[in-house]
Amino acid sequence: MKLRVLYISLLMVTLLVVVIRCKQVYAPPAIKATNNYLVVDGFINTGANAVSSINLNRTRGLNDSTPSGIPELHAKISIVASGGAGYPLTDTAGNGTYTSAPLNLDINQRYSLEITTSDGRKYASDAVSCKRTPPIDSVYWRQPGDLTIYATTHDPANNTRYYRFDYLETWEHDANLQTPWIVVNGRITAADSLTQRSQCWTTVPSGNVLLANSTALSTDVINGFALTTIPYGDTRFNIKYTILVRDYALSEDAYNYWLLVQKTSDNLGTLFDLQPTQLLGNIHCTSNPSEAVIGYLSATSVQEQRIFIYRYYLNSWPHNDLTYGCDSISIPKNPADALIYTYPDTLYAPWYFITNGPLVLASRICLDCTLFGGSNKRPSFWQ
Repeated sequence: MKLRVLYISLLMVTLLVVVIRCKQVYAPPAIKATNNYLVVDGFINTGANAVSSINLNRTRGLNDSTPSGIPELHAKISIVASGGAGYPLTDTAGNGTYTSAPLNLDINQRYSLEITTSDGRKYASDAVSCKRTPPIDSVYWRQPGDLTIYATTHDPANNTRYYRFDYLETWEHDANLQTPWIVVNGRITAADSLTQRSQCWTTVPSGNVLLANSTALSTDVINGFALTTIPYGDTRFNIKYTILVRDYALSEDAYNYWLLVQKTSDNLGTLFDLQPTQLLGNIHCTSNPSEAVIGYLSATSVQEQRIFIYRYYLNSWPHNDLTYGCDSISIPKNPADALIYTYPDTLYAPWYFITNGPLVLASRICLDCTLFGGSNKRPSFWQ
């Protein structure tokens, strides 16, 4: 019996070794494929004195670790009116985002987009009619525990029916320790509004496709549409928070396109992960009709509304300071010039001077809010 068990055990080990040696990594063709299709993301802004912005990227392959699309640089882009006028867009930042001059487009015309990439490939959209977006009635929040932000809008003429929302969140996050000093070229210098590191602001765009429609209603009303929910205790409300909500009127075809983007991106990730077999819009490659393109061009005005939320508005919202590592040390001032700074440990920075005493240093992580991201430049809209 023991010999039989031993025999079976040896046989199983032998088979396992054979299987492991014969096993090969399988890389299906879809993963090897580059699939760098053109993605056209943006719309023609038909508002008064409005700037249109179009982002051109290439999709990444399924095995590409690039966190976003690959910018399509040095392209030529124009908005073309049905009357024949053309309006160029330029990539002034060199990042694949092409913008127009401020325009006042005739909303009674139809518009298309024409693109020529640096390698000579040509693309064009279908001509689209202009939509007029009704004003946002209100943006408000409710906080039983988590905080949810809502938007309400309506069209008295019952002509819109299809809507897309997005938003920009901005919040202030300050350094744990405040200092008026910075070090420039080895000297302790008074900081100004451009060089200070005590106050920072982070701005983040919405990451989800937000769609609403009123087709099932007798009136064209979007009432209490939930934009985002922020978990209880989130540090975005430590000091002050603002959200800029934007609303776009869509055609039915545009709505259906964005609905497909919403469903597909929820499963795969971002717009640049999508494949044309999953998502085709109204933009085509005219130099090679068999080449697929991702994107849908709309021409619409934009409505905006901003609200601010202070932490003291909220119900028992905790303040979450990052208090770790805020140790301090004292060093003698330079006897020749107290503003000369030569302390070698870069983990520390000047905090304050003691009158007739030493210079106090603190952990840089507690003095420099930019180490946690964002910008030290105060936004123009900040109250």
